[in-house]
Parts: sequence; C-alpha cells; structure tokens
Amino acid sequence: MSKTPEQFISAATQLFAERGFYGVSLAQITAELGLTKQALIHHFGTKEKLYGEVFQALSVRFMTRMHDIESDHSDPQVRVAIYFHNFLRDALAAPQDIRLIQRELLDNLQRAEQAGRWYLKPFLDALTDDILKCPAWRVANRAQTLAFVYNLLGAISYFATSQATLAGMYGDDQYDSLSRSFCAEFDQILRRGLTAGPAADSLH
Repeated sequence: MSKTPEQFISAATQLFAERGFYGVSLAQITAELGLTKQALIHHFGTKEKLYGEVFQALSVRFMTRMHDIESDHSDPQVRVAIYFHNFLRDALAAPQDIRLIQRELLDNLQRAEQAGRWYLKPFLDALTDDILKCPAWRVANRAQTLAFVYNLLGAISYFATSQATLAGMYGDDQYDSLSRSFCAEFDQILRRGLTAGPAADSLH
C-alpha cells in the first residue's frame, strides 16, 4: 500500500526531531520513508519544502487544539489554563514536537535571516491574544504577554526533553515523583500568572 503525503510528513517529523534539518539528508529521508528520491521530489519538491510542510502540519495541530478548546469554553482564562495543561500532557507523552521546535531554534540561525514564513507565529499570536483577554492582563502590552507565554512554553519544553536524562540520573521512581511535582508547580505558576497579570516592573 502506498503512503499518503500525511504519512510522509509524520515520519519526516520524527526524523527532523531526532536529527535536525542539517542532520537529515534526502537519501536518509527517502530510505526511512520507503520512497524513491523521485517520489519525494514529486510530492514535496525539496527537503526544504518538506521541512516547511512538517512545520505547517505542526502549526495546524497546535491551532486545531486551541480552536477545539475555544468552541467549548467562552472564558479566555479557562481556555488558556486548559490549553497549557493539555500542551504539558502531550509534551510529556510524546515530546517529538518539542524536540522538533528546539532543534529548529538551534539550527535556524542562518535560515532565520532569510525566512519568508514563520509557521508557529499564528499559534504564539493566538495564545497571546487569549491571555490579553484575561482580566488581569488587559493592562499588559503584547511584549509582556508574549514573554509570559514563552516562559510557560520554555518550562514545558525543557522538562519534556529532559525526561530520559532525569530518569537516568535519579531512577524511574524518583523521576515519577519529580514529574508529578513539576506538573503541580507548573499549575501553580500558570494560575498565579493568569490571576496576577504581568510583573509590576515590566509595566514601566
């Protein structure tokens, strides 16, 4: 049975998450996906375009989850809290999306200067917009709010990609306790931040 473009993108996501853009060649992609080079070029044109499709699919996943929550909850503060909790849960269960983003942040120093499209910007903007609708954040500007978003996403990303290392350092039992503690601490930071609003010093 032939694979669909969506299956190619799913498999390519795993490859790029494991090795980064520069760590994966066209030959490796075609071998891993069970494609000929001609078939890959037919579907995606170049490795760069396949990489773009991977990030476009990631952005769609993130935005779809936000829209699903938005359709069920009218309170923006509730929406944001649910979204970050779900994001944390998904990152811990399947951190390949987080690894993909982190590798891109490390690898894209040269490409960033020539980037024509920022695939995750709609996701960051949507989160920022929702937080700005929360009562305590209506006095904030976008930079302050985006900084709050980045702090939360950064904490999730760092912990999610550290799981294997932490389990190796401390053993599975202690890691399980650490993971539960992290989730509880994250919940407190999230709820306190949504309720308190931006740091006073950042308002000046």
